[in-house]
Amino acid sequence: MLNPCDAAFLTGLEGQLPANTLRPVEERYLTEPRGRYRGQAGAVACPATVEEVSVILKAASAARVGVVPYGGGTGLVGGQIMPSGPAPLVLSLERMNSIRAVESAGNVMVAEAGCILTEVQDAAEAAGRLFPLSLGSEGSARIGGLLGTNAGGTGVLRWGNMRELTLGLEVVLADGSVMHGLKRLRKNNMGYDLRHLMIGSEGSLGVITAAALRLFPRPARKGAAMMVVPSPQAALELLALAQARLGEGVSGFELIGGQGPRFLTEVMPQVRQPFAEAPDWMVLVDLGLVAALDPATELEGLFEVAAEEGLVEDGVIASSEGQRAEFWHLREAIPEANRAIGAVASHDVSVPLAALPDFIAAADVALGAMGDMRINCFGHVGDGNLHYNVFPAQGRNRAEYEDMRPRIIETVHDLVDSFGGSVSAEHGVGRLKTGDVERYVDPASIVVMRQIKAALDPLGILNPGAVLKI
Repeated sequence: MLNPCDAAFLTGLEGQLPANTLRPVEERYLTEPRGRYRGQAGAVACPATVEEVSVILKAASAARVGVVPYGGGTGLVGGQIMPSGPAPLVLSLERMNSIRAVESAGNVMVAEAGCILTEVQDAAEAAGRLFPLSLGSEGSARIGGLLGTNAGGTGVLRWGNMRELTLGLEVVLADGSVMHGLKRLRKNNMGYDLRHLMIGSEGSLGVITAAALRLFPRPARKGAAMMVVPSPQAALELLALAQARLGEGVSGFELIGGQGPRFLTEVMPQVRQPFAEAPDWMVLVDLGLVAALDPATELEGLFEVAAEEGLVEDGVIASSEGQRAEFWHLREAIPEANRAIGAVASHDVSVPLAALPDFIAAADVALGAMGDMRINCFGHVGDGNLHYNVFPAQGRNRAEYEDMRPRIIETVHDLVDSFGGSVSAEHGVGRLKTGDVERYVDPASIVVMRQIKAALDPLGILNPGAVLKI
């Protein structure tokens, strides 16, 4: 049984830390972007060093006080807030925001967990390198949270998610001991790879305080195109064709259903769109090429061959970096438009690539049989990740669908599972999807997860209720 973060605990902890490390709870630490859940906390701790994190966790362990690690607050599954139970201590890494080292020759950067993603991207660019993780919340998401959720984004097709982008970690364990794993090695087989265990654990096994991140040479030339495709199946075939012609030069491949642009027209008309009428399906193809290849020429060649094979019906090739940025702005604005419309249910799912068209068709039929609603399906189709989101029919509001919401989510998730997919592709489990872990993960794996949790956090103080039900 955990104890609350009360005055007695805070008084004892305050004497072990520099002034102003413990702070009152501000509203931002208790809310999450979708507004469905509200957290609680006795105080917020803002350490500036790994040693201070160690002191905090050692004290929390001794007092059996829950600790909720907090990054940028952008998580969409409630992993950063604790709505019930004894009030925890929120542990914010925002002051641990130093770039400790950048090694251009070794293509590696050591960044603390509180660094904002754009700061890491900028530091890499200043060194003539690329840190390729890119997502809509990159101006506020912090490296610790991105590691905790094994974030993906738009570049997974080429560069992988945070697991593939990380060489080593510094982690403070529940008892306050520090795991010094910041070796900058591509090859290291000295026992179990604890780095991969910590990444994606959402602060439930340890608190990540720094990471050695992989950097890459910057593509010499970039280009993009929006291409209209007749179906998701055609989009997959277009992806295969693009990769056959350009290999890893294909940096991004996004599927965009017609409802997304129509929502933009409705609530964000200032966003420029490439087509006068939103097609039912289009893809954003992004290239990063060597100096010898011209992106526009390669995209023209791709379009011509794809048109001959019936895979594309129309297209616009970016004539400048500014137009390429406009294409990406449209893609990144879709979630913002979704929030303005108000989703009934949002689904972050992945299915095997070959099954993707059949899943979309089956889900459309299943939800269509349940009632009148709008579907906004879009995502990083190159890695099988879809955001399959359900909205009220025109002229209705989401409150009218609230009673249907659990059944809608279960229907979509059951279909994902039947196609061999995952109901948590890139947002994590948090507290929102702990029931899904029990429903869809095989029992033997759950037993192993609980054994790992018990071994590393025997008192259950680390992010109580996240990932696994208490």
